[in-house]
Amino acid sequence: MQRKLAPIKLDSYQPLREVVCETLREAIRGGVLKPGERLMEIQLADELGVSRTPVREAIRKLELEGYVIMLPRRGTYVANLSIRDINEVFEIRTTLDALASGLAAERITAEELEKLERLLVMISEYIEQDDIEKIVAADTEFHDLLYQASRNTRLVGIIFNLREQLTRFRSASMSYPGRLKKTLEEHSRLVEAIAQGNVELAQRLAVEHMENSEHILLQNMEGINKEETVNK
Repeated sequence: MQRKLAPIKLDSYQPLREVVCETLREAIRGGVLKPGERLMEIQLADELGVSRTPVREAIRKLELEGYVIMLPRRGTYVANLSIRDINEVFEIRTTLDALASGLAAERITAEELEKLERLLVMISEYIEQDDIEKIVAADTEFHDLLYQASRNTRLVGIIFNLREQLTRFRSASMSYPGRLKKTLEEHSRLVEAIAQGNVELAQRLAVEHMENSEHILLQNMEGINKEETVNK
């Protein structure tokens, strides 16, 4: 069997289980480990050059994050989110993002607002450079800062947990034609509403952004499924 994962470098300051977890998480996000694929502890340990213990610990954490599913007497598999799963997550995320945006419109500091605006400029530059990795990183920082501005730590924790369940589809959604510039426009309008302290508008724009994101994600998944069917 062809090797999929490169051996882990054992020079990290992080605990080995965290390094293994991050490696497997990125492999799932990047499509190296595909939805529905069975994960064998022994095989993964051999590929990563570690013992089975950190692999087992990492898999348990990934199960909590929604990346893998463990089935009794059948084994562990990379989670394959259904359209229903996505609808349910987005229903919750849309409500929570609207709440966070409304709170941010009331509670954001001048420094945080300046950082949000600076991040929008950076994202625009990365779009021109077609650097998807930097776009994703800056977009993540943008949302993290927006949630922080809500001044509600429990809300932030809930949003982060839900976000992890959809992260591996993020790059695919952003690569949809025209989506990057549209997202930047949506973010810009949202920041403007927050800067004005307009709670109702900020909430409405957050809902619009999440609904558009879900629509594009489902369109992208439909296209992938059709392509896989044709290639069978």
